[in-house]
Amino acid sequence: MSKKISILIVDDEDSVRDSLYNWFIEDGYRVECAENAKKALQILESEDFDIVLADIKMPGMDGLEMLRRIKTLRKDSIVIVMTAFATVDTAVQALKDGAFDYVTKPFDPDDLSHLIRNASKLISLAEENEVLREKVVALDNTEDLIGNSEAMRLVLKEVESVAQSNSSVIITGESGTGKELIAKVIHANSPRKYFPFVIVHCGALSESLLESELFGHEKGAFTGAMYNRKGRFEMADSGSIFLDEISTISTKMQVELLRVLQSKSFVRVGGNKEITSDFRVICATNRDLKSMVDEGSFREDLYYRLNVVNINIPPLRERTDDIPLLVDYFIKKYCTSMNRPPISIDPAALQRLQEFKFPGNIRELENMIERAIVIGNGRKITLKDLPLEKNVVGSSFESLDDLEKNHIHQILTKYSWNISRAAKALDVDRVTLYNKIKKYDLKPAL
Repeated sequence: MSKKISILIVDDEDSVRDSLYNWFIEDGYRVECAENAKKALQILESEDFDIVLADIKMPGMDGLEMLRRIKTLRKDSIVIVMTAFATVDTAVQALKDGAFDYVTKPFDPDDLSHLIRNASKLISLAEENEVLREKVVALDNTEDLIGNSEAMRLVLKEVESVAQSNSSVIITGESGTGKELIAKVIHANSPRKYFPFVIVHCGALSESLLESELFGHEKGAFTGAMYNRKGRFEMADSGSIFLDEISTISTKMQVELLRVLQSKSFVRVGGNKEITSDFRVICATNRDLKSMVDEGSFREDLYYRLNVVNINIPPLRERTDDIPLLVDYFIKKYCTSMNRPPISIDPAALQRLQEFKFPGNIRELENMIERAIVIGNGRKITLKDLPLEKNVVGSSFESLDDLEKNHIHQILTKYSWNISRAAKALDVDRVTLYNKIKKYDLKPAL
């Protein structure tokens, strides 16, 4: 339990109060006593208790009347009534009025301790549910989807429309545009939001590792498989699975994925038991899957199975009106995380940012602002704090691949071809960066 459970004992007999107080203190609870209902209600007006253990028969206000008042005053408190006159009518009335349970005097300490433990478990479960609800509300909060541009308003409208369905979704867009964030928002606004959102970065895994990651494996299925392991499809039961960089999966895995999407069932690697799972698939790619279908490198049937709904995230250079909002958001974010006083940005620097083409999109802008806050000494971000010396306004780059290639090469050069540091700056894993280097045949300058 995250906190010590508190108990208020209400009984007009000194011996009963003393006995119960000592029992529950010894069991590790926080305990307080009251000799009558009036005193107990006064205590509850200023202090909350998880459990109230109250006698039915007391001078003045009886336990049943106190129970009704407690439920008005502290509706979340669990009330257990005690009586030496156990009748069916008394018990039924107490339960109708909201009592958790009742016990008869004289009572067995072990039985009463067991009852209190059950009540404590219920309280702990309620706390855990509240934490989970807060997490869901935090996930449901779309404030990170910043932008008032027409392009972003269209995206948000599509997200709102598709979230309530169970249809497969492909999110397309350049690297750094926020595809994973869009996927999270779709899940968080769907009927599946209280169930898992499982992420798989397909481009970071070899074919054999991806197969084990998606479907799981049985003990002994291969060298190093020391125990049974659930796959991501199994973990995503009743929730959503996000397959990032779906364009990188092999032909064999495309066949396996198609079968799973059609049947919602699969077999773990090395196993023979059919496992079913109810999941929604959301994919992301920065490549043109239709062109890959035409080239024969991506299965047409899988493409149409996945591409029920397509949401395209515009690059930052097509939503420059959103840059001031994004800059303000990132400044606040990193000033808070670095425990720095709020700062502003020089109008000239902001204007230059709006003219910059941002091949790395929002991720690149965020890195720029973070860097400017780290290296800047004043209360304002200026041009000298921004790495914009290679401004690509009027760039001759015509394809997205050319933009990505140029940006990756710049980052690799900046970090002296240290793959770990470059991958971190690009917000990708090392395997993905190696694949990009191979794809674009990048080499360090001699």
